[in-house]
Amino acid sequence: MRRSSRSSAAARPDRRRLLAAARLFLEAIGETGLRPDTRRTPERVADAWSRELLAGYGADPDALLATTFAGAPRDMVILRDLPFTSVCAHHLLPFHGTAHVAYLPAGRLVGLSKIARALDALGRRLQLQERLTRQVVTALDRALRPRGSACWMEAEHLCMTVRGAGARGSRVVTAAYSGQFERNAALRSEFLRAAGVGRTTGRRVPSGRRRRR
Repeated sequence: MRRSSRSSAAARPDRRRLLAAARLFLEAIGETGLRPDTRRTPERVADAWSRELLAGYGADPDALLATTFAGAPRDMVILRDLPFTSVCAHHLLPFHGTAHVAYLPAGRLVGLSKIARALDALGRRLQLQERLTRQVVTALDRALRPRGSACWMEAEHLCMTVRGAGARGSRVVTAAYSGQFERNAALRSEFLRAAGVGRTTGRRVPSGRRRRR
């Protein structure tokens, strides 16, 4: 029996408690000069977090990928330049970037928009980029049982660029592979070339590694 990606996820965010937390947050800051402008800020914050930034907790990636269909093609299927947004679990600051996703069919195909929606569902949660990259691959493996899956991500993390080291312009790169992609370096290179990774980074990203630019 297939286990849902939601089994380890938290429940849907509680807007009422987020609203109370936003009010406390504003009180803790102590800003008094902008009171007319911040009158509706708690509601806006609660809506942004519950309905947008953490909307992935209300979605099931496995269900999104569940509708598959038989298909004979065995050539690599690649979706490139998929935008994603997530929230750093360490600092509760957003990170956002681009993902390239691929799989090698083994008799089952899935609608391309379903992959983009599954990425969004997994991303709009508290996350680590390394974990998110692996979860995309795992979700494809569960849904399609392909000969291999691949995911490459590059993102800007606000926890790096607006705080701490203040490393503006830095990007975090992660990659995860399964099946034939994991075993075959030439296949990984073909995926990265087709995704245009060489043109954007000028370097090869090894399996499962994280690099900062």
